[in-house]
Amino acid sequence: MAGTIGALSGITLASGQARADAPLTSRAQGWQPVPAPGSTPAAQLRRIAAAGPQLAWAVGEEGRAGPSQGRALAMVWNGSAWSKTDLSHLDYAGRLSDVAGTSAGEAWSVGLPAGNASPLLRWDKTTWREAEFPGKGEPGVRLESVAIGPDQRVWICGSRDGAARLLLGEGQKWRWLDPLPGASASLYRIVLRAPNEVWVSGDQASGGGWSGLVARWNGTWTVLPPITGARLSIGDVHAAAPDDVWAVGTDAGVGGPPGRPGNPVLAHWNGTAWTKVQPGFTAGALSGIAADGQGRAAWISGWNYQDQSRSTYLRRDGSTWSVVRGPANAAPAPYLSDVTPIPGTAGFWSAGMTSPTPAPPTAAYTERFGA
Repeated sequence: MAGTIGALSGITLASGQARADAPLTSRAQGWQPVPAPGSTPAAQLRRIAAAGPQLAWAVGEEGRAGPSQGRALAMVWNGSAWSKTDLSHLDYAGRLSDVAGTSAGEAWSVGLPAGNASPLLRWDKTTWREAEFPGKGEPGVRLESVAIGPDQRVWICGSRDGAARLLLGEGQKWRWLDPLPGASASLYRIVLRAPNEVWVSGDQASGGGWSGLVARWNGTWTVLPPITGARLSIGDVHAAAPDDVWAVGTDAGVGGPPGRPGNPVLAHWNGTAWTKVQPGFTAGALSGIAADGQGRAAWISGWNYQDQSRSTYLRRDGSTWSVVRGPANAAPAPYLSDVTPIPGTAGFWSAGMTSPTPAPPTAAYTERFGA
């Protein structure tokens, strides 16, 4: 997992937990299932990105059987339907872990190591093609997550030479940036707040387990204090400002029987300390954060172990997070892995799989809100 990382001097983790400003309640909202056909079970979509109402991408894996890894799965939205993208020309058989795109000519995806390390893929307006980057094919190179700025610079988090670090693409030039301070860190998500400011999330070793990691890069690294837990990982982060940061993830706890669910984690950074917020359910996971048109965290995707008949979200109303249930009878037990805004609209996409178990007949799954 990950290891101890330097923290900001004089800043400590809030010791107590706080509840949202008002009671969290369940209520119906306008999420609707959208078919994502064509994949081979077991299939799952890990990440989703949209350039606008007429173009979106989702990536993950298909053909998974039990603990064995499946093969890469990519889908594209053309404004009216999802279709599976042919990837047979790629020399890659692993899972795609993230995707980002701003237009038909500017979209990127990365995948977990399989064979010759992690791939970097670029969308050519029809399919995905492998791109060159320093370290391509090196054992130990791992590309986890990708983000694209309005200046078309491409930011990737992952690891190289045994250290967590960033890979920056500017035009045709790629370069690795300084490694994250400390050792044994794992990065799972990168998000862009400003042209020269990105935030990453993941985990780090802590005693016999691991704690949540959030850090900022704006030319140098700033590592926030860890979000403490037994085996806690942060899957996504949203920074509206350096003193207004939301992080979501899962604490796997101290162990238990196979299939034991973890605990959802929702935490807020106010510039001084983390405060954990009760998300409204106690067993499951929180996976992704999407912002509204004002750049404020608006929706969180999740999975509620105690209510698996529908998908689960948190929606922000002012200063309050409320539990929102997805559409009824849309999937056997939908599990969401990500949520993202649809530029140019007030809508959102979410993606995941039709059940929390990545074994047949589980299939790729998407929902859409208000677009």
